[in-house]
Amino acid sequence: MREHLNSALFALQRSAIREFSRLARETPGCVSLTLGEPDFDTPAPIRAAAASALESHETHYIENNGALLLREKIAAFEREKHGCAYAPEEVIVTAGATEAIFVALFGILNPGDEVIVPMPAFVLYQEIIKLCRGVCVPLDTAKTGFQIDETALRSRITPRTKAIVLNSPNNPTGCVLHGESLAAVRKCVEGRDIFVVCDDVYRELIYTGDYHSFAEFSDLRSQILLCQSFSKPWAMTGWRMGYLLADASVKERLELLHQFMVVSTPAPFQRACVRALDYDPKGLRDTYARRREYVLGRLSAMGLSAPAPEGAFYVFPSIQRYGLDSADFCRRMIREAGLAATPGVCFGGEGHIRLSYCYSDEELREALDRLERFLHSLEG
Repeated sequence: MREHLNSALFALQRSAIREFSRLARETPGCVSLTLGEPDFDTPAPIRAAAASALESHETHYIENNGALLLREKIAAFEREKHGCAYAPEEVIVTAGATEAIFVALFGILNPGDEVIVPMPAFVLYQEIIKLCRGVCVPLDTAKTGFQIDETALRSRITPRTKAIVLNSPNNPTGCVLHGESLAAVRKCVEGRDIFVVCDDVYRELIYTGDYHSFAEFSDLRSQILLCQSFSKPWAMTGWRMGYLLADASVKERLELLHQFMVVSTPAPFQRACVRALDYDPKGLRDTYARRREYVLGRLSAMGLSAPAPEGAFYVFPSIQRYGLDSADFCRRMIREAGLAATPGVCFGGEGHIRLSYCYSDEELREALDRLERFLHSLEG
């Protein structure tokens, strides 16, 4: 019966991030910097809010789009902290940002529609676009410092273009889209029926004071789909909670897709998310900032160039000088050095590797020692 499955399933690729994580687990003593999994537990006040909800018997069905209390909190948080004005009625509480992105893309794409994805990028976008029978149109940003060039973007737009995906801070580079990049996108979508899907899940983990999201262009709100997650800023990866913001006329249709996919997210977690939005993740962010400086210093001493991440907890050094493609480089590094990273080719960024620095200081020190020895072996 396999041949009778949905044909779109056969175009999907397994996550290479998970694949290299598996190789690391199967290699005795291997240190892995593959996953974007915070080494912190969810902060105690957030956990306590969920426990209190359970004790208060909040274990029943809730509204499809999320409890009103949480949707009101999300709307206030976005307005007061980030200048994005959405009503509670324009909020869908989703099963993580993954569902938010899926709902956004599935909800707008017809077969053959094109989605421009600046590369390097998280593989999720390409795979969802395939499932929707759309066409992923890569936009290479490596030659422009991982920023968006207006001329290059315009050259990718066709009558079939339905959306542009913006991920800032970016996974895997940690780069933030600067004002010139956001302005370039704006010029290219104004007056066109093109959506902008803003994946801003690392927005609370910023190391620069000058951060802006495309979602702040309120005059284009009918074209904007803003996807957010509780996972990374508040170390809530296992809770699978996020949200999608959209203009009322668009959200009215997208909520039906969400309703028939998951009905609603878990009731006890709603209270935890309300508490999270009152919890300042500064302690986590400061720790990542310190680890970032350590990792960048070590890489520089090894002669590996990498853009300084302005957000998130990834660094994307170039390995081109070693003459190996990124997958071979990472496989050899696991076998010969007991260190796992994610190949840049997985993100459309060949010639680089992604290292996550959301690991303990001890793990990072050992990992970078192993990387240094591995590089010496390649040079010898």
